[in-house]
Amino acid sequence: MDGWLAALTVSALSGGMTAVGAAPVLIGWRPSERNTNALLGFAAGVMLAASFFSLIVPALEIAEQQFGEGLIPPTIAVFGIIIGALLIALIDRMVPHEHFVKGAEGPSGIRLNRLWLFIIAITIHNIPEGLSVGITAAGGDYDATVAIASGIGLQNVPEGLAVALALLAIGYSRLHAFVVAGLTGAVEPLGGLLGGWFVGIADWFLPWGLLVSAGAMIFVISHEIIPETHREGHHSRASIGLMLGLVLMLFLDVWLG
Repeated sequence: MDGWLAALTVSALSGGMTAVGAAPVLIGWRPSERNTNALLGFAAGVMLAASFFSLIVPALEIAEQQFGEGLIPPTIAVFGIIIGALLIALIDRMVPHEHFVKGAEGPSGIRLNRLWLFIIAITIHNIPEGLSVGITAAGGDYDATVAIASGIGLQNVPEGLAVALALLAIGYSRLHAFVVAGLTGAVEPLGGLLGGWFVGIADWFLPWGLLVSAGAMIFVISHEIIPETHREGHHSRASIGLMLGLVLMLFLDVWLG
């Protein structure tokens, strides 16, 4: 139960940063298009570093403790990452959703209000984040939990701003855009609770959970975030943002142990 509570609490805090990111729209602040892409690039860099340093590396260490050195730990890593990527790819293919720039994806025969398409898109995006935070917190590694939660929280700030701005662009009020953007972070505590539940019923699931989460996050970075930041001609800013996010997350991870 302590693991579940930790998973829920930490994932709720990191998910709540989405609302923090969306808050500037309430006072009418709107960054330029290229700065928005730079912020999204920063989010991608944070997620990429977190995937490796806070998920894959700890998972390999745990697998080595469970199975010893040899072929089993890297084999688990390969299959766990692939499974995570395939799960998100399947969700992406089966669930109708809409990207900020390239538009609608998923089954074309299903018609949904455009607002709900945006919400579904961010829900898909946030599932692996909540799982990552929840699984790490339930595993009992305080330093790793602080690192991954800080990284996810940091990247949720520009994400929340981007969602709020996208909703403003399609005609929603400032308050409505803020509320909806903030609510997209609510899926992270649910994902965190799910991750904590899996770890609570089986310790052997911990490395698999970390690796599946890492694979899902890497797929989201490649399939969702980077293409979005490169479609409007501001790829240089986005790449700089990605590098800054990556090295910042690397610094936090090493500094926090």
